[in-house]
Amino acid sequence: MELHAISLILLSLCCIWEVQTEVFTSTGQMTDLIFRERDLLQSLKEYIREEEERLSKIKRWASEVDELSSRSTADPEGYLGHPVNAYKLVKRFNTDWSSLENLVLQDSAKGFIANFTFQREYFPTEEDETGAARALMRIQDTYKLDPDVIAKGKLPGTNYISSLSADDSFGMGKIAYHDGDYYHTVLWMQQALKQMDEGEDAVVNKVDVLDYLSYTVFQLGDVPRALELTKRLLALDPNHDRAVNNLKYFEKMQEKQKAELKQNESTNTESATRQPGVYSRPLDYLPERDVYEALCRGEGVKMNPRRQRRLFCRYHNGNRSPYLILSPVKVEDEWDSPRIVRYLNALSDEEIAKIKELAKPKLARATVRDPKTGVLSVANYRVSKSAWLEENDDPVIARVNLRMQAITGLTVDTAELLQVANYGMGGQYEPHFDFSRKDEPDVFKRLGTGNRVATFLNYMSDVEAGGATVFPDFGAAIWPKKGTAVFWYNLFRSGEGDYRTRHAACPVLVGSKWVSNKWFHERGQEFLRPCGLTEVD
Repeated sequence: MELHAISLILLSLCCIWEVQTEVFTSTGQMTDLIFRERDLLQSLKEYIREEEERLSKIKRWASEVDELSSRSTADPEGYLGHPVNAYKLVKRFNTDWSSLENLVLQDSAKGFIANFTFQREYFPTEEDETGAARALMRIQDTYKLDPDVIAKGKLPGTNYISSLSADDSFGMGKIAYHDGDYYHTVLWMQQALKQMDEGEDAVVNKVDVLDYLSYTVFQLGDVPRALELTKRLLALDPNHDRAVNNLKYFEKMQEKQKAELKQNESTNTESATRQPGVYSRPLDYLPERDVYEALCRGEGVKMNPRRQRRLFCRYHNGNRSPYLILSPVKVEDEWDSPRIVRYLNALSDEEIAKIKELAKPKLARATVRDPKTGVLSVANYRVSKSAWLEENDDPVIARVNLRMQAITGLTVDTAELLQVANYGMGGQYEPHFDFSRKDEPDVFKRLGTGNRVATFLNYMSDVEAGGATVFPDFGAAIWPKKGTAVFWYNLFRSGEGDYRTRHAACPVLVGSKWVSNKWFHERGQEFLRPCGLTEVD
């Protein structure tokens, strides 16, 4: 059976070979080849056209990115200091480079693909793109920026202008929508629609934008506007099934609202009225949100002439510390009660550069301690990366620790390691206490050094806009200044926590904020800062 099958296969191959080798013997068959060749040529021309179009797209992309790369590599931190640049960089890696990969994969570009595959391990993820969009929205809220201002990239304190396209604005709106954040969805979908109405070309069409926008304003309770937007959508696409159904539903809802309004008027019942197209930002978990964000903008700072007269500048030798006796540190009072001071020239440029160099490989998403368990975890209210440096990492760390000890008069033997933090795009740390409260006694239990008695915060960069350290309780705002440090006590001499020291790191609007801090603990300070029964600084 198997031999018979093999024989048939060989016979078939022989017949095929005979036909193929005998084509030239028949003009009729040769004419067939002419038409085959014409078909092949047409296919080849189509391939060349598609290939040229594909290469043209790749060239345009490469040219655009080349221009961006030239500007960004000349001043990486300055370039990324503009939050729109930072968002678009993440978006390019997560979305645009992947689209380019698909385009290039249509051909055998082995060298590029090999390198692309290797580099892809380090690409931002979709989660990164979402986080970057949220950071822009955080900046938008804190500094009360209109979406159009952000889209046009005209932010204070930056030499870079970087704009968001209508597609970018639509992407921002979609991210907010999938987060269930209808407030920001409306703002960014409106911005996308505005840009398209002004004539900007976009991949997304107005129908898709109006689809999101109409449903979202309905979710916010604005039925008349939802109805208006749906009608506009249907004018563009009369066969849009969802819009057709929504129109009927919204019309019924509007009639119902009118009837309720009429009934309320007849019974003199007050009814809440909404200004069309105006939506309030929803309340959240942070009770002092408005005060905190106002301080970040430099508003509501409670510095007055009387308080100002209590503040002085002077030289400080750390109670004749041998370390400072020949070179006392300059100190300025920032606030009178609770007392906050700023030390000038606390770190040199060389020390800052070395600390950043040591920290960069160790940077990881900053964490916070669970007040009940003491376990470290990531939280949305603290957005930065941090690293911990030990004295044996480099002599400069030991030198900086010694200087902080001399300046404060407190021992670093029981202090925590030097923490370095970098706040990038929209980086922040919302209002918090550095010390543990009575309802969370075990936060620092494992350290065995008591509570955090004081905070020493070094500013290792200037920040072009935003990034202040603010104290909502008493209305203070302290602005970063490279090389300086601020210091305050978290505990009274009685050991009780000073709840006025609840503070926050405002979102960075433009720039990159680098800080390092040392938290001094109670143990070991007994004779350096004696206990007392009253509030004595």
